[in-house]
Amino acid sequence: MILTNATKTAPALPEVRPGPGVKDRPVEDLEPGYLVICWNDPVNLMPYVTHVFQVVFGWRKPKAETHMLEVHNNGKSVLTRESLEKAEFYVHELQKYQLHATMERDGK
Repeated sequence: MILTNATKTAPALPEVRPGPGVKDRPVEDLEPGYLVICWNDPVNLMPYVTHVFQVVFGWRKPKAETHMLEVHNNGKSVLTRESLEKAEFYVHELQKYQLHATMERDGK
């Protein structure tokens, strides 16, 4: 039997309906953000801290210097807000460079 275009039928595709999205969920269900904080210490020099921020976060020098000066002048700087896993990663990376870094749950 020879099939012609008229007798060929396309396979039926399943109908996919989107599940509940982020916009549909209540705010309480969303994962809270975590702040990565770098604290001042009397050991590390300012150019070194700037360099570490550039390496860990991939920042350009002006942004890294801004956060370094905030650490130096204010005693701390909130470097980023991330998911739990990513915040833990950044804290560990900063600690590998001997910086005093912590994370805390964002109060928002």
